[in-house]
Amino acid sequence: MQNDKKKLKGLAWLTMLSVLILSIWFLSTMIKNARMETNLDEYMPSEHPAFIYSNQAEKWFNIRDGILIAIENRSGIYNPRTLEKIRDITDALEDMEEFDANDVMSLWSADNITGDEWGLDVRSFYTRIPTAPGRLEELRLDVRDNDMVYRRLVSEDETVALIVAGMDSKYFTQEFYREIMDFAHSFESEDEVIYVAGRPIVEGTMALLGPADMKKMVPLVLVVIAVVLFLLLRSYRAAGATLLSVFISSIWAFGLMSVFNVPVYSVSTMIPVMLIAIGVAYGIYFYNHLNRYYLKNPDTSRYEAIRYTLGILWKPLAMAAFTTMIGFISLLTSQVYPIKYFGVFTAFGIFSAFVLALVFLPAAVMLFGYKPREKRSGTGDFLNDSILNVVADNLLKNRVWVYSVVAVVVLVSLFGLQRLWINSSFLDNFEKDSDIVQTDAFVNSKFGGTSALNVILESESADAFKQPEYLHLMDTMQKETEKLAEVGNSFSLADYLKRMNKVMNEDRDEYYTIPSGSDMVAQYLLLYEMSGDPENLLKVVNYDYNRTNVTFQLKGDDSKTINEALSVIKGFEDQFAEHGIEINYAGSGYKALVFTSLILEGQILSIGITLILVLILLSLMFRSIKAGLIGAVPISITALISFGVMGLLNIPLSTTTALLSSIAIGIGIDYAIHFIQNYRMNISKSGSRQDALHVTMGQTGKAILFNAVVVIAGFLVLLFSVFPPNRTLGALVSMNMFTSLLGTLTIMMILIYTFRVFANRQGETVKK
Repeated sequence: MQNDKKKLKGLAWLTMLSVLILSIWFLSTMIKNARMETNLDEYMPSEHPAFIYSNQAEKWFNIRDGILIAIENRSGIYNPRTLEKIRDITDALEDMEEFDANDVMSLWSADNITGDEWGLDVRSFYTRIPTAPGRLEELRLDVRDNDMVYRRLVSEDETVALIVAGMDSKYFTQEFYREIMDFAHSFESEDEVIYVAGRPIVEGTMALLGPADMKKMVPLVLVVIAVVLFLLLRSYRAAGATLLSVFISSIWAFGLMSVFNVPVYSVSTMIPVMLIAIGVAYGIYFYNHLNRYYLKNPDTSRYEAIRYTLGILWKPLAMAAFTTMIGFISLLTSQVYPIKYFGVFTAFGIFSAFVLALVFLPAAVMLFGYKPREKRSGTGDFLNDSILNVVADNLLKNRVWVYSVVAVVVLVSLFGLQRLWINSSFLDNFEKDSDIVQTDAFVNSKFGGTSALNVILESESADAFKQPEYLHLMDTMQKETEKLAEVGNSFSLADYLKRMNKVMNEDRDEYYTIPSGSDMVAQYLLLYEMSGDPENLLKVVNYDYNRTNVTFQLKGDDSKTINEALSVIKGFEDQFAEHGIEINYAGSGYKALVFTSLILEGQILSIGITLILVLILLSLMFRSIKAGLIGAVPISITALISFGVMGLLNIPLSTTTALLSSIAIGIGIDYAIHFIQNYRMNISKSGSRQDALHVTMGQTGKAILFNAVVVIAGFLVLLFSVFPPNRTLGALVSMNMFTSLLGTLTIMMILIYTFRVFANRQGETVKK
């Protein structure tokens, strides 16, 4: 006997040592290889046709997301000091290796197309900083007369100037983000305020806040769950061991990501919170069964108590873990990389938590012991077995009312589901009053917009876009789209030609239109190529003039804004098609829209696969299709309620909230599995449905309730996240856990009793 105890303790120490070594290895790999992915293009599947075309179009026309630096002088920008700063910022950006000089646009570098007695003249607005009032006024009038610059690089109220620097996303790093922010703000003074916006800045801010948010959330969720665990388990050892096991599972999940060199996306920062909130359930079930055995067998040995607990627990725990993993693995159906990887590595973390519950927790009990908590009586046990039994009996007596309430909830949820919408906005990841959002709003209020949608027109005929009728149609499309409130302005070859036509006709406004003949169009273009920078034209048209780029500036990056613009643009598809011209789309705005549609497709597929697999597993586990169908009822209702509430509260489906159904189904099914498994065990002993139901409600029902309290407390911690979508997810998941708990202990319990699940096989006699 003494030798057996030594062997068992030796095995326990070996288990602890193995867990420690593996954790250290994963931790060191994580420290060495972990990186935050800030390039939003990397969130999207490069093999998708829409992204393939967009990436190609970006190369054709050098389409790049820009860093926007706005300099505001409320007294007006037309003063030597502000104009000097515009020049200095522009020159400095052009000298940076991250930018190409041709991709930096400002009042200092912009071309001013004018006409003179010799023809077309293209020159800078100013080559020296003007100081005389007359020269400053001349500059102001030149800008105001040029629609290619006015309201695009200089605000209408002339208090803000914009410097746009396009860059390749591969050059944008966290170090460069800090450098560009420090560089831009170094030009601030008492008179001038600097604003920095643009998609690269959104990426940099997200990358900065993501790890900081995770550093704050993980300790917070550990503290909250530690307190809740201790209050429920009333044991420092049990609470400590459970918490340590789930913390280790988080290290293993991130460690495996680093092993495979998978970056940390913004949504990945929630993995620790997920694992800690989910994994503690296994510890609760373990210590709940262990405590019950100790109370019934006070003189038992640690080995016997552990063997009994594992014997009764491993099967439902395994099924609960694997069904939860299925919920997350189903996210592999998504084509969106952050969601796909989130599902895989969260599933691995859950598997780790499950394994640790079966090896680490028993080893901790074997080495450090466990003091069972005494069962409280009287008012101290606020949720004793008799109370739960009364609840169960009343629910069974009033099952018609329960069915009616469920039916009403389902109908309301279906109504809300029809109002669900998708949001592609990356800015909505931030607080409305955050610097990044306020800066974006300011720049949008002064200029055309910080987001872009590129419309690519293609023809098989060379010189197609030298034809006035095609150019007129393109110009009409721009004007109609610009009527939308969220479309600031647009830019194309038509704008160049209208400007040339005007200046070549004594600068008369009535000539601000497309030239009347193709010969005149060709002549203007030739004059510009001879007088100006032909590289500028290549941003709007190719050498053969059969492919052109129209850029629309949008004041929002959300799906509604982009779709509104597309609805107008697509209205011209038939007219262009009549001339053999095809419309395609490119740029970050359009890719973001496709990105959201992929989220929706993946979500629908994920829900379907998860429900089918869960139904099959439940049916196989309990060897009953009836049990499988009934077990799937709570999570099906929960998923429906979840999306219904989102629709009713106008909460959009985004990269973050797209995880909701998999989390709801994956976690919520645990309750059904434990309840059905213990009910089957109890009915086989008592032979009575009612007795089995009472025992199951008193034992498993209480454990499920404790589990739900811990999980809800863990996810509510997300309410303290700096990212609004994370807070929304935390609130919705907490609601889901409550509805899953309620569904399991009400409608599912009633259905099990009513449809005599396992009863016929046991030959049970109903007690009246």
